[in-house]
Amino acid sequence: MVRLSGTDARGIAGKILRFPSEPPWRPWTATLAELPGIDQVVVTYFAAPRSYTAEDVVEISCHGAPVILRYALERACTAGARLAEPGEFTLRAYLNGRIDLPRAEAVRDLIEATTLYQARIAAQQMEGSVSRRLKPAKEQLLELVALLEAGIDFAEDDIDVAPSEEILRRIDPVLAGVRELIASFAYGKLVHQGFTLAIVGRPNVGKSSLFNRLLEQDRAIVTDIPGTTRDLVSETASLEGIPVRFVDTAGIRAGGDVVERLGIERSHQAMADADLTLVVVDLSAPPDPQDQALIEKARLQGKTVVAGNKRDLPRITSVDQALPVSALTGEGLAGLRRRLLETLAPQGRLEQEGGFITSLRHEQLLRESDEALEHTRNAVALGLPHEMLLLDLYAALRPIDAITGATTADDILNRIFSTFCIGK
Repeated sequence: MVRLSGTDARGIAGKILRFPSEPPWRPWTATLAELPGIDQVVVTYFAAPRSYTAEDVVEISCHGAPVILRYALERACTAGARLAEPGEFTLRAYLNGRIDLPRAEAVRDLIEATTLYQARIAAQQMEGSVSRRLKPAKEQLLELVALLEAGIDFAEDDIDVAPSEEILRRIDPVLAGVRELIASFAYGKLVHQGFTLAIVGRPNVGKSSLFNRLLEQDRAIVTDIPGTTRDLVSETASLEGIPVRFVDTAGIRAGGDVVERLGIERSHQAMADADLTLVVVDLSAPPDPQDQALIEKARLQGKTVVAGNKRDLPRITSVDQALPVSALTGEGLAGLRRRLLETLAPQGRLEQEGGFITSLRHEQLLRESDEALEHTRNAVALGLPHEMLLLDLYAALRPIDAITGATTADDILNRIFSTFCIGK
């Protein structure tokens, strides 16, 4: 599809296409036309402001051959159009007030999604889930700003200045809402970026079998011979909708030949580099001190989950906090998948409802707002004038505006006059 946006969209489309009769240009109507001598196309017109960019938009649907699309683009540029810059259509939609900034960012996330879950979250954010979550906190903050502004600007009209207790009562829910969203980024970061999982253990505990089970494909070679895996084997797959890079490592043990020792060194490096380490032990084998030493080392290096494999066989040993699983039968795999995700970022209310943030920019802005709100609380405790409190409140509002859109002076004034009976 070739998309034209702007005041000349219809004129340019009319120059490069041949219609059976005079182009009707009825909004939101598809019309058959011809790209002369090349292709039969379908043309759809979207009238401003009810289009993606809030400008006149013409979409020309061609057959999918790249040479046809390239020809249509060349004809359009010759007729007066220019090639769009990367992201320009969405930028125009934002600048023309069609979408807010979080929705524009969600368009990019939807394009870059590698799992259906990522795409679903991006679609929710395109529908305004982030802005809706921030709206109550922003509304409460604006009300407090309006209250203090009114008390300062219209003191001669006998408007009571809010006492400290009232100011703190109004700040607390704003602070709670901002902090809840900040906390949701731990899970949102996982959804947006995914993570790396290193699977480690002694030889023949079933690491490669578990690796294949989690991937749901035979990616690693599995044999009864100790030391089969001598190098890192990695594959990216979806875990509960989150992209994960699984890394199968060489079995860790003392001794071995030069090649195996090199593999073991890489296993230790994989543990250090991974976001999460899965230590696999064999529940059907006698206890081995190397298992506990490996678990302790993994925990010192970062977040760790322990899986007790071969639960389908008679159990001989037990390991504290090990989740029993069977790579052979698949028993316990669902619980293991949940444990892996919960270890990195437990889901709270926002995460379960899909209202969490996935953007690092949003998280940093919300932290700025949180810091300013905390400064306001401290200023109230010190009994500072309301003019000083307003400086901190505006400092808390600006980062939120950078996410949801700017608050104007008129917004504040409208709240003042709608809330207080001034000038009667």
